[in-house]
Amino acid sequence: MNVKELNPESSPAAAFGARLRAVREARGWKQEDLAERMEYSSTHISSVETGRKFPTLRFSRSADRAFGTADGAESFERLSRELRHGSLLEGFPEFLAYESRAVEIRLYEVGVIPGLLQTHEYASVLAESAVARGAIGPDQAVERVALVAERQAALQRRHRPLVFVVLDESCLRRPIGGPEVMAAQFDHLLHFAELPNTVLQVAEFTMGHRRPFNLPVTVLTLADRTLMSYAESAQRGHLERESRSVLPVLTAYHQLQAEALSQADSVALVSQLRKGTL
Repeated sequence: MNVKELNPESSPAAAFGARLRAVREARGWKQEDLAERMEYSSTHISSVETGRKFPTLRFSRSADRAFGTADGAESFERLSRELRHGSLLEGFPEFLAYESRAVEIRLYEVGVIPGLLQTHEYASVLAESAVARGAIGPDQAVERVALVAERQAALQRRHRPLVFVVLDESCLRRPIGGPEVMAAQFDHLLHFAELPNTVLQVAEFTMGHRRPFNLPVTVLTLADRTLMSYAESAQRGHLERESRSVLPVLTAYHQLQAEALSQADSVALVSQLRKGTL
């Protein structure tokens, strides 16, 4: 198996390998360079990057020391733990690596507030609900909530990305937790809308058939203007890395923004719903 044949969605090992390769290449390092920094052989590095070997905890920690990612949003130790526990969809780990480096992020969500905008309490209610359903274990719930915080922290870098968010109205209408949780979540959305690098819009139910997406989708623009899109079902996620294939998705996103409420009207709607939680 060579680099071009690697499918990061085929297994947790492949997902880790793709993430490792993406971060290494972003530094401009060869496998030999990383091997020297990690005190592993280049053959071992190659085996991990191509998904033939799943990384040990020692390997993951060594990668964090080499890249300086320990305890951060790109921690390889945390990623390996998440993959071993199976709490992340295949395709999602590689997406996270690109999301943390994107210069523009466009996302559309249905049903729930997206992770990048969730408060700790809101994320905790969702995680605890998944535990109650038997979908994940308590440890996985803790990791999911921590991952939400880490993703948000990764956006607070020196050169912050432009973040465009369109929320289906169902995200606002669906109560998660009690009134206090929703009130805090609405306050967080209002604060988000005030940031200089963000745009918040709401796609009302009345858009009906004019809404171009039926499922959540995210479009990333990297520093070299490369486009990527990410979408997921209940079972798996799919990261599209071919810019030409992403262009129709980007076009549809622009159409969505044109049909959605303006930011001013969206903020007014959120404020109105916020008053209803008192």
